[in-house]
Amino acid sequence: MTSSMLFNIATFSYLVSMLAFFTFLAVKSKHVGLAGSLAAYFGFIVHSAAILLRWKESYDIGMGHAPLSNLYESVVFFAWTIILIFGIIDLKYKYRVVGAFVVPFALLGMAWAQLGMDSGIQPLVPALQSNWLLYHVITCFLGYAAFAVACGISIMYLIKAGKDESVGSAQSGGIIAMFPSIKILDDLNYKAIIIGFPLLTLGIITGAAWANYAWGTYWSWDPKETWSLIVWFIYAAFLHARFTRGWVGKKAAILSIVGFAATIFCYLGVNLFLSGLHSYGGGG
Repeated sequence: MTSSMLFNIATFSYLVSMLAFFTFLAVKSKHVGLAGSLAAYFGFIVHSAAILLRWKESYDIGMGHAPLSNLYESVVFFAWTIILIFGIIDLKYKYRVVGAFVVPFALLGMAWAQLGMDSGIQPLVPALQSNWLLYHVITCFLGYAAFAVACGISIMYLIKAGKDESVGSAQSGGIIAMFPSIKILDDLNYKAIIIGFPLLTLGIITGAAWANYAWGTYWSWDPKETWSLIVWFIYAAFLHARFTRGWVGKKAAILSIVGFAATIFCYLGVNLFLSGLHSYGGGG
């Protein structure tokens, strides 16, 4: 069995998970919600095995590098980190409904990678031939995944808050009644960002060290570096506003969504549409 086959199985598992979570919203059955979580966990295990197998395959063909070097591999790894962060929150808090707003992010990434990208293993360009590759990519994408989870939760918050305002919290029913309270959603949004922000910070620091190793300078205002700083400032503003001005609720949810939109542009938009030192990340 190849890594590509395992990635396909993982993608199908995330599809089953998403459909189960959507069904859970409709039928409100705890068993269906549990099935959604179990499908996501199964997909995560297969996904992990696929990443390890692809790593081995790169050694078998004489390239020997971590599967984090091109757009295909990074999207696949991003999807893996999203399910990892979701799994941690799901196991700790058991709010199954969150899966309906987070698992689709991972599924979209995997479907795009499997259906629209070249999955061939490629040799490392000289700038990537460093152990800093592992440190930088892992910390960045764990941070990105936490922001993805925060975005999904923020969307839930805005839906819940809008429904409560329009009909009154006492009359809220149907799907919205299954959502955690807006206070819990706001707290989960904050907790996801408080996980992601230090990881993004470490990603920028390790990226600077890697840039110095590869190009002889810690910072060159490359488009990727500039946008990573913009994302950092957005989430720094989120935390500063929460700590000093008590920003909660809708303002925090909207800023979280804006932050994730900026994160996606930093990750994909810069690579695909802007030229710079990181343009190799758009290949594959």
